[in-house]
Amino acid sequence: MALLLHIETATKSCSVALSRNGVLISFKEEHTDKYIHSEKLTRHIETLIKTAGVSFEDLDAVSLSCGPGSYTGLRIGSSTAKGLCFALSIPLISISTLEAYENCARLKGVKERVCIMIDARRMEVYSRISDLENGVIKKTSPDILDKKTYLEFDPFMAIGDGAEKMMQLWEHRQISYDLSIKLSAIGQVVLAYNKYLKKETEHISEFEPNYIKEFMITPSKKSIN
Repeated sequence: MALLLHIETATKSCSVALSRNGVLISFKEEHTDKYIHSEKLTRHIETLIKTAGVSFEDLDAVSLSCGPGSYTGLRIGSSTAKGLCFALSIPLISISTLEAYENCARLKGVKERVCIMIDARRMEVYSRISDLENGVIKKTSPDILDKKTYLEFDPFMAIGDGAEKMMQLWEHRQISYDLSIKLSAIGQVVLAYNKYLKKETEHISEFEPNYIKEFMITPSKKSIN
């Protein structure tokens, strides 16, 4: 019986979840306009553990949304996850933030091609595009947006806190928006369990989040997995 704790701090959402054998048990989260991770993350974890009727010693692994995203949020999430793993001698599992975000969309019933965009200031985003038939069709990359960015992928649904600022600029394109879908630790559950079964874990002392801080002057063609 694999009991996993999932931590999500890559955006302004502060979210934690518990799962057993790839099935969600419980979750606790807040979606605000401010970064509250330093104040709320450990409290949310303690509350989640207590209300689920388990102990920290029952945990078999901790999963973390590893980026890209907010530098401060990722750093706080990483420090918390690594601290728990060190203290409990359990594995750390890293999950791509944009892959977890897509899972959140699919769990909400989205069937369309989706472009997940995390705001990275001004007209910059971290993005990933995928559909149900072909999987990932544009890998995670840092991009500077303009009227024609991702034109070759139309039509698609834009999701994430980077999508809102594009609604006016892209208003004449075949793009829909769902800004109600928030990043949540729930999106990690199945991904983390599959990695746990395959023993795809991180070296705790060497692990660093995927910050992706640099941007190109022109839209980036550099991609990462």
